[in-house]
Amino acid sequence: MPPLTRGLALACLAAAGAGLAYGPVNRLVTRRQMQALYTNPLTKPEAAMQVFHLGHSLVGRDMPAMLAQLCGPAHRYHSQLGWGTSLKQHWEPGAVIQGFAQENAHPHFRDAHEAIGSGEYDAVVLTEMVEIRDAIRHHDSAEYLTRWAALAQDANPETRIYLYETWHHTNDADGWMTRIEHDLPAYWQGAVKYPAMRATGAPIHLIPAGQVMAAFVRAVERAGGVEGISSLHDLFAKAEDGMPDTIHFNDLGAYLVALTHYAVIHHRDPRGLPFALRRADGTAAVAPSAAASALMQRTVWQVVTQMPETGVAA
Repeated sequence: MPPLTRGLALACLAAAGAGLAYGPVNRLVTRRQMQALYTNPLTKPEAAMQVFHLGHSLVGRDMPAMLAQLCGPAHRYHSQLGWGTSLKQHWEPGAVIQGFAQENAHPHFRDAHEAIGSGEYDAVVLTEMVEIRDAIRHHDSAEYLTRWAALAQDANPETRIYLYETWHHTNDADGWMTRIEHDLPAYWQGAVKYPAMRATGAPIHLIPAGQVMAAFVRAVERAGGVEGISSLHDLFAKAEDGMPDTIHFNDLGAYLVALTHYAVIHHRDPRGLPFALRRADGTAAVAPSAAASALMQRTVWQVVTQMPETGVAA
């Protein structure tokens, strides 16, 4: 298989748009062929990782800061964020990114094109805007995932590319849990990640945060609650007036998502990690109880090691 380059990937996209064959990377046609790329897990990193996060408020400032605390002082990261920003909006120079000034006013900001194109990062974590169906319909998700992945791989073929699966509003009319179960194969994989892989001919690994959150909620419900957490809503923020925020995680949710990133990127069992962490601004985050953090850590490792697309060995 030829090495992945931005030029090759974009040429493949052009050929696809014209209804032509993919040429040298036309081996990845079926879902089964793409899933076969994950038969062999990635090698476990032995050293600290340098990570770039590209996304929006479901990445946020606090979750990467928590991840850095879990990883240790040698961990280095940067990010580019917005409010509800799509991969297309991050890519196109003329696109307006809502909340850009506010979300990137911190020491870990770095321009995404410069950062990803530098080849300096061991892992690049990309996520798409939600509603994911709108992103696919109106923002060409697969094409722009391909462009970002190709930019990273062209700069450094050893860079690991991850798609961070998020979630939708907790009050979704189709049911939050139903959407989590349906959206991963239908949208995150079937309409975003796999089409990008058809163009690049290389695997893009998965950070299954939505799946972890759903599995944790099920475990909490089976246990009848666990020290301060009784339902999905305890992982999500509240507005100043006390009304529930139906999409953004609170400190507990950020911790769960940070654990998921830790397990996938570092191939390490998160059980036993600290759970009293700080937010990006240095203030103490609301910590889960010892029992809740233990259940979070156990759930993360179970989910991550049961999904070959994470790249983590079972």
